Amino acid sequence: MNVLKNFETLFVVTVALACGATYALDKSAVETQDPNMQVVVVSAKRLTPEQKLQSVLEERAATLAADTKQTKAI
Repeated sequence: MNVLKNFETLFVVTVALACGATYALDKSAVETQDPNMQVVVVSAKRLTPEQKLQSVLEERAATLAADTKQTKAI
């Protein structure tokens, strides 16, 4: 019984070391990026709560209109 506990402990320690080694030896994404890769930066003003609500209402109306047209076409 004591031998099984020792094997269990050994297994858990081995798995923990393997996981730690994987993270330690893994190259970060920054090092492997292509230097010619293009980066897009989008800068815009944030919408006010009123503008967000208006945008959502317009989107819902457009979706509803598109669904209605599609239903009538069927």
